[in-house]
Amino acid sequence: MSVSNLGFRKSLAIKLFAAFKKNETKVHQLNYILWECTLRCNLSCLHCGSDCKKDVTIKDMPAGDFLRALDELGSLVNPNKTTIVLTGGEALLRKDLEQIGLQLYARGFPWGLVTNGLLLTQERLQSLLDSGLRSITISLDGLELSHNWLRGNPKGYEKALAAIKRLVQVPDLVYDVVTCVNQRNLNELTELKELLIAKGVKAWRLFTIFPIGRAAREKELQLNPKEFKRLFEFIKQTRSEGRIDLSYGCEGFLGSYEGQVRDNFFFCRAGVNIASVLADGSISACPNLRENFIQGNIYKDNFAEVWQSRYQIFRDRSWTKTGACASCEFYSYCEGNGMHLRNEQTGELLFCHLHRIMEGE
Repeated sequence: MSVSNLGFRKSLAIKLFAAFKKNETKVHQLNYILWECTLRCNLSCLHCGSDCKKDVTIKDMPAGDFLRALDELGSLVNPNKTTIVLTGGEALLRKDLEQIGLQLYARGFPWGLVTNGLLLTQERLQSLLDSGLRSITISLDGLELSHNWLRGNPKGYEKALAAIKRLVQVPDLVYDVVTCVNQRNLNELTELKELLIAKGVKAWRLFTIFPIGRAAREKELQLNPKEFKRLFEFIKQTRSEGRIDLSYGCEGFLGSYEGQVRDNFFFCRAGVNIASVLADGSISACPNLRENFIQGNIYKDNFAEVWQSRYQIFRDRSWTKTGACASCEFYSYCEGNGMHLRNEQTGELLFCHLHRIMEGE
């Protein structure tokens, strides 16, 4: 059956979900905040879509500046239901994460971080846990040669796998392993799945690499249409096995694969429920959204006022109905794809998940 043939039940379910998305957008309850706490990084990944460099002129934002902005949200958010995620760069390069974590914990915010695992020793992990760490995401991008190629470090795989082994041993810690799928590691996914299951990993997420930053120059990072479709067949099959909780990332409307390769239907929550504070103080939706997607700056604007009065570009996406999207029969479900897949200057769509899958049929 073609990926564009949703069937009656799925069409009805997705229409109902579209109404839910409309209401969520109207309410726009902020419940997820990412803080790009550093641009420093100890790797030089081929697929990096951010502004991360090993040596940067933008210094780490003082923790007090971010906490002050967070405090401006006041009654706008319920701290117990609002997750703070520290990202970068490589967040573990900051020596004050424990102090930051304690400040977030004191305010009632559950907090987590995203890491490449290179610096996640047992001692550092324990100190973070003692500071209230509740969740962590770690990257493992294939088997050893593939991971190290993508991450640009001969010790990357060894360190990431060691970090994963430590996370598995921590009761009640919410964690997952993420893999950026590309031409080099696509054929390794079955073996990687078995490795993760053997190590005790329960949750695994797969992403495809979007063509921004360094990734726009590396052709091997992009799956061709047939490979793209193979990926979703792999996810669908793995989920049916029930041995590991595998899902595709939150990007892209996937036609008939909706409801089969992740727990929820496609919903880009950037600017709807998600905000970010970038290293220079810019207020955005997620750290991949810069330039024309910036909504303000914590050094000039009140965070709460920005969240309440701006973000129109995210909450009314009718402007995305151009080009291929203008005549697409699925536009009302997709609304122009994930915002990070649109050109930050022109707004044009970089690529469409559904069309790429259809080309591979």
